[in-house]
Amino acid sequence: MNILLYASNRGSSRHERAKRFVEGRATDPDLLCLAFPTVMSYLRMATHPRIFATPLSPAEAMANVAALLGLPRVRVLAEAEGFLDVYREVTAGAPVRGNAVPDAHLASLLRQHGVRTLYTVDRDFLRFPFLDVHDPLEP
Repeated sequence: MNILLYASNRGSSRHERAKRFVEGRATDPDLLCLAFPTVMSYLRMATHPRIFATPLSPAEAMANVAALLGLPRVRVLAEAEGFLDVYREVTAGAPVRGNAVPDAHLASLLRQHGVRTLYTVDRDFLRFPFLDVHDPLEP
C-alpha cells in the first residue's frame, strides 16, 4: 500500500520512483497480486485529510484502484477456505498484536495463495521468512 500512496502523492520525494514502478506493472510479464486489505487501506489513507495536505477525492482514489485492477496481469487476493489455519501457522513463531496484525494478515494471504515476493518499503515484513521482500523504490 505504501508504494501506491507514494505513487499518488506528488509531494513525496519517492513519488516519481513509485509512479514508474506502478506504471511498469502494465507491461510486466509477471502477475501483480494485490490483497483487498491493501486496496482498502489505500482508499482510506489516500483520501484522509490528516495524512495528506491535499488528499485525493474518493472518486480519484477509486479511479486509481480501478485502473490498476483493470490491468491484465493484476489479480486480487482474498481469504479462502482455511485462512485462519494459515494465519495461525504464520503467526506461530511469535505473538502478533496491535499494529502487527495487518502485516500478519497480508503475509498470511500471500502464503495462502503461494505468493512469495512482496514489494514494499515496509521492513517489518522481513520477519516472515517465507517472503522475498523487495523495496522497488531503493535507488
